[in-house]
Amino acid sequence: MKVVIMAGGQGTRFWPWSVKDRPKQFLSLMGEETMLQQTYNRFHKWLPAEKIFIVTSKEYVSLVKEQIDLIDDNQIIIEPLQRDTGPCIALTALNFLKSMDDEPFAAVPADHYIPEDDSLLKVFTIAEDVANRDFAIVTLGIKPTRPETGYGYIQTEVDQEPDNNVLTVKSFIEKPSLEKAQRLLRNPGVYWNSGIFMWKPSTVSYYMKKFHPEIWIELEHNWGNLDTIYSYLPKISVDYAILERADLVYTIPSSFYWDDVGNWSAWDRLNQTEEEDNAVMGNIHLLSTKNCIIKSENQETIVIGVQDLIIASTEDGLLICHKSQEQKIKEVLQRITNNKRI
Repeated sequence: MKVVIMAGGQGTRFWPWSVKDRPKQFLSLMGEETMLQQTYNRFHKWLPAEKIFIVTSKEYVSLVKEQIDLIDDNQIIIEPLQRDTGPCIALTALNFLKSMDDEPFAAVPADHYIPEDDSLLKVFTIAEDVANRDFAIVTLGIKPTRPETGYGYIQTEVDQEPDNNVLTVKSFIEKPSLEKAQRLLRNPGVYWNSGIFMWKPSTVSYYMKKFHPEIWIELEHNWGNLDTIYSYLPKISVDYAILERADLVYTIPSSFYWDDVGNWSAWDRLNQTEEEDNAVMGNIHLLSTKNCIIKSENQETIVIGVQDLIIASTEDGLLICHKSQEQKIKEVLQRITNNKRI
């Protein structure tokens, strides 16, 4: 098998710590290593370096080479620009097929936190066996521990005998409301969608030709001139493009600890070190402050008498946001970008 680390996102929900020039996968959010380095080393424990690839945007190639010493140029798959995970996965699959290589590959995001990964090899080995079947897609499902509204969910067929811990997927559920997430936790056969998938390149080709031929044909016919056509490809996630429409989708319930470090709340969940449920980073002094996330770079910071806030100050900007409004950070940044284009 191969592992392909997806490292092309801009991490806007972590602004102003994560910015376009250096997004979160290249930052040390959890410990001394960056998220990309942690992800790479997680798989390099049992996969040789030549089996690990990184797909990223053209603008981040230099950061990848700076942080991963073992990576060769032919192991970096370059997107001319970011078009979401649908075109990204299609580009990756076609890259392998151009070399007559149809070995299963796992697509893994660069920003997941998996501190105890001893069981990964076993799970990935089972996934590889299933992915070798024609047109089979394998996902890793995580048993929910809380009513999380920021994750997608997987509903499996309940009345089935698992085959080597492999379950058939009935449906995918988009990020639910809190009420719906609470109901999902009471249902059997429901898992968080980890965003980790395994399949053969020919499987990706089959479903892309079936559901989104406009993406596959453009890539295939313009392989030597991707810069001119890539911006015209539809921005679509691989979940919408393939997974929610494919026929043979399976999930393997996985017991390892997993967290999608996708926003400030995730960082808060993993880094609460102060009294009163505060997570802080920097030279920060608190008084009568509860349940806050506070990061301050290069300056002494005093926070008094507030609660449930995200306060982040870096050289790139200042964020003050109520925790309940965190999902709107991306929306506001998009509005700023759009205004600059006018």
